[in-house]
Amino acid sequence: MSLALYTFGQFAGPADSPVNDGFRELNDPIFALADRTEGLIARSGYASDAGPSPWGEEVYPRFYDEAGDGWSPATLSLWEDLESLYVFTYSGLHAQALKRGREWFRKPSWPPLVLWWHDGKAPPTWRQGVRRLEHLHDHGTSSFAFSFKSPFDENGRPVNLDAIRIRDLRGR
Repeated sequence: MSLALYTFGQFAGPADSPVNDGFRELNDPIFALADRTEGLIARSGYASDAGPSPWGEEVYPRFYDEAGDGWSPATLSLWEDLESLYVFTYSGLHAQALKRGREWFRKPSWPPLVLWWHDGKAPPTWRQGVRRLEHLHDHGTSSFAFSFKSPFDENGRPVNLDAIRIRDLRGR
């Protein structure tokens, strides 16, 4: 089993606005860093970009407001475990980008990410990620859809992140 992650954000203004230049400048370096991160199994690409193949048709949750640019920042990836993903998310360049999120994104009324344990042979699809995010928003955390604040293990039981493993991974 692998840990699936879907993230979704909505720009505060048009995607091509100069206000978002900082986001665009960090995007490729963060993806390159993710690709080298211990614990990443694979990530979906986008039909419009060179790189990994997309995992199904790219769709957005009902929270998406079309601003005339046809897209919104979203990611879909598979990880070995919670701690590897946690360290990537809240350390280094990605953590720096998260701190600047208010410059680029609307304050969400939805969860910014959703996690779930994926047991399929094929990777999860964008549509599955959207369904899980909307479920988390509508019903709260469960083994079907959860966040780092209330994680679950592969067997559907609530679990705590392993602080010793996180410290070890940060030290590498």
